[in-house]
Amino acid sequence: MSEELRELGALIEAKRPDCVLGWDVSFGELSLDVAPANIAGLVEFLKTDTACKFSTLVDLTAVDYPERPKRFEVVYHFLSMFQNHRIRLKTAIREDEIVPSITEVHPSANWFEREVFDMFGILFSGHPDLRRILTDYGFRGYPLRKDFPTTGYVELRYDEAQKRVVYEPVKLVQEYRQFDFMSPWEGANYILPGDEKGEGAK
Repeated sequence: MSEELRELGALIEAKRPDCVLGWDVSFGELSLDVAPANIAGLVEFLKTDTACKFSTLVDLTAVDYPERPKRFEVVYHFLSMFQNHRIRLKTAIREDEIVPSITEVHPSANWFEREVFDMFGILFSGHPDLRRILTDYGFRGYPLRKDFPTTGYVELRYDEAQKRVVYEPVKLVQEYRQFDFMSPWEGANYILPGDEKGEGAK
């Protein structure tokens, strides 16, 4: 299988040298590093070429590497049911770069790209309806970026007086942050399976 994937990687690189920056086979999967500007063309080639036939988009996501000049890596996973192969495409981009949408080639990328935009703030040019999909329209920030606070910036609650949901800045009350580090089972008046021996030894 690995030999087949190596042959496939070499074939794709030979046919599309304008797109492929590098490739390797690891964990039984072929990974290609792709130039962002050429991603849509390569995806179309992978879908239509008879040696590839990667007709199924399995996933599209991103990874945040804040320490890198090219902060984000947009990652695509495709499946060829004809060849029984999987392929991963990775394209590294700066925070201010825009990635071409692949919705023309794979309409199922629509919501995937919206999710990546919502969670990371990555823009996709040519997307038919790029707006938030998981968070609220007034949401501030991008939750899957490494610099986003784990508590968020605001919290929601239902206000009885106003009869609606209201946003309020997050307040971390100190009493909720004190921990006694006791066992969660301490004070329980039953014996957990396996603890009977410990009780008899006392």
